[in-house]
Amino acid sequence: MIYPNPTKAVSFRPAAPRHSQVSQVIISNVGTSAPDLLPIFRSRFQADLLARVYLAAGQEFSISDLATGLGHPVSTTQREVDRLVAAALLRERRIGRTRLVRANTEASTYRPLAQLLAVSFGAPAIIAEEFADIPGIHELVVFGSWAARYRGEPGPQPRDVDLLVIGSPPRGDVYDSAERAEQRIELSVNPVIRSVSAWESGTDGLIQQIKGSPTFQIDRHQKVGDNSAVDSG
Repeated sequence: MIYPNPTKAVSFRPAAPRHSQVSQVIISNVGTSAPDLLPIFRSRFQADLLARVYLAAGQEFSISDLATGLGHPVSTTQREVDRLVAAALLRERRIGRTRLVRANTEASTYRPLAQLLAVSFGAPAIIAEEFADIPGIHELVVFGSWAARYRGEPGPQPRDVDLLVIGSPPRGDVYDSAERAEQRIELSVNPVIRSVSAWESGTDGLIQQIKGSPTFQIDRHQKVGDNSAVDSG
């Protein structure tokens, strides 16, 4: 990404990294529920915000873009960003009145936190990117334990991602894309292909099971770091 060249150059200002400060920012309770996918974050919103920024480490986000993409008020987003900048997890700069933030890739916590976020929250965006160019796909639907944890159902950490591929894509392309996604998120990706008619009729036993369990749809035309790689329901 080519960053804009402001009239007045303003340097990024990360706070000095303090591991105790990072722990306090991530773990302290603020009255919101922790995400069941990885309940070490202070809230689901914080985890989603960090995942959005860390999975696009070279990209800058405005506060309004983050607020819109994550479905939270600008004021709430602003406060969370303030905490993360103070903990040196994010870096910021300003162009006029616009505040831009990105991952602090120079922090000692960057690599382990980025990997943790990719494994725990990055699967939809990464799968969307790897499956984007496959012809014949009508929908991509995540189901199983990963979708259940993402939707807030308690349980053990998922060890794989179950993926329903609806349409008539080349099977080899589907399996190749699943393998590439596996290597990036370090979780098994298990694709199952069903036709559009099978999905709509609902007579298939597996489809009946999927429709009766937590799921979410992936927009495969979104890229890592975009505002809506997964649905917001």
